[in-house]
Amino acid sequence: MLYRDADHWRAAAQKRVLVYGMSGLGKTHMSTTVRASGNWFHYSIDYRIGTRYMGELIADNAKAEAMKVPFLRALLLSDSIYIGSNITFDNLNPVSTYLGKPGDADKGGLPIDEYRRRQEQFRTSEVAALNDTRHFADRAHDLYGYPHFICDTGGSICEWVDPHDDNDALMQSLSAACLPIWIKGDAAHTAALIARFDKAPKPMAYQPAFLLDCWNSYLGETGLGEDKVDPDAFVRWTYARALAHRQPRYEAMSRWGVTVTADEVASLKGEADFVDLVAMALERRAP
Repeated sequence: MLYRDADHWRAAAQKRVLVYGMSGLGKTHMSTTVRASGNWFHYSIDYRIGTRYMGELIADNAKAEAMKVPFLRALLLSDSIYIGSNITFDNLNPVSTYLGKPGDADKGGLPIDEYRRRQEQFRTSEVAALNDTRHFADRAHDLYGYPHFICDTGGSICEWVDPHDDNDALMQSLSAACLPIWIKGDAAHTAALIARFDKAPKPMAYQPAFLLDCWNSYLGETGLGEDKVDPDAFVRWTYARALAHRQPRYEAMSRWGVTVTADEVASLKGEADFVDLVAMALERRAP
């Protein structure tokens, strides 16, 4: 690991961490808490995906929809208007909107083949953004003068690595650049995440084999044709299964770094709290 023990972590002139776990357990709270100190560069994987790797895809999709409206089509063809996405750390909706949900087009769904194509675009984009982590950690220090660095990953990071392979190239690269921190939730957190998702189902990225299994199982269970699936109903049905699928993958990844709980993260109030929390996690990990 990048830091051999709590003392080494506390004394480090450059602290570099990468946080991962299910969306909703505190990655954003952790990142914004340390960023507010002014000492930490915050590298958001989702922001990098939306601005660097999928920005053109997102903008072109919006333009394609606008071209269906004669009034807007004429303005676009004459370069009279410009359409782009306004992605910020606090508004990553353009990415999830492009990713979409599969099912009935009349309910906003995508044909499953198009949905799987966009899933693959997201996978390659996220892996590329993750591979940029060391570059941004070095850039943050060398160019901007930030002493510390935090990488805020998406919940789907566990889908693109082999968590049981000690030689997984992506995990080797990331753990050499940063200390991986898993935010672990308990049964109560899982229930709360499911309840929240049920109220506002959002697009997600899935491992291809897992997605195909869920899609085929849902069609078989409901007896619906692919073009009759309610997109929100499908992603709701899939969400609890996705949590169960990801949990052991996160846990297997945790050997590359340290683990903190969602409740511990929720109590963070400043940079000093964060430094203490990571030190405690390193002490817990010690044999």
